[in-house]
Amino acid sequence: MALKVYGIKNCDTMKKTFTFLEEKGVIYDFIDYKKQKPTAALLTSFLEKTSLATLVNKQGTTYKKMEEAQKAALEKVETALSILIENSSMIKRPVIVYPDGSVTLGFVPDQILAKI
Repeated sequence: MALKVYGIKNCDTMKKTFTFLEEKGVIYDFIDYKKQKPTAALLTSFLEKTSLATLVNKQGTTYKKMEEAQKAALEKVETALSILIENSSMIKRPVIVYPDGSVTLGFVPDQILAKI
């Protein structure tokens, strides 16, 4: 099984990730949230390996423009999933799923190298 890389193609962090993986000769499947919305099942599978606080990208403009009530809803899995499905740019990028089932979030070269 190849790596699965989830994110948004035009994101600068994703571009760094693609370049890094290609330079290392790593084969990967890219799943673009803009072409294939994340599902509740997919997000739940991420949350089995990481926390909601880590999965939500609080640095992006989408999050920063949200009303406080929506931000509060992102603190609980029950209410956060539907928001993340509709606003996939709020999911930290990239989410990389490795052949062993483990997950890393964000472009952290040392973490990625340790897994490939």
